[in-house]
Amino acid sequence: MKRYVRMIVNGEEVMEWVEPRRTLLDFLRDDLNLTGTKKGCDLGNCGACTVLMNGKPINSCLVLAVEAEGSKILTIEGLSEGTILHVIQQAFIQYGAVQCGYCTPGMILSAKALLDENPNPTEEEVRVAISGNLCRCTGYKKIVEAILSLSR
Repeated sequence: MKRYVRMIVNGEEVMEWVEPRRTLLDFLRDDLNLTGTKKGCDLGNCGACTVLMNGKPINSCLVLAVEAEGSKILTIEGLSEGTILHVIQQAFIQYGAVQCGYCTPGMILSAKALLDENPNPTEEEVRVAISGNLCRCTGYKKIVEAILSLSR
């Protein structure tokens, strides 16, 4: 039996009927067409599906849509303002921290959560913050440099 959920996604109120077993990841991608959130391992190991829920990074493949009731969800689509990229997105481009791009949305959102909480992180704190996001292309060096470039 479907359940009614209400949440704020990228600043807009969303009210939908969803199956109780539907993951937040599938809800975002399939029901709301927010495909920037990637489906990777579907087990919570890779971080490709990372979104911010109430400002904290979560693996959306491990959270049911009904569990997000009343929450504020931020996906990569909600980070930019129209065609103007967020400074984190700009830094990833500037530092060459994007290759295939599959991990990039989750990495960027994990970086945002870190920088919102700690605007001047150490390299170790950056590495810990992105440790739940796997990248097979960059080797993390450029990702860490991009995030550190935004320290205040």
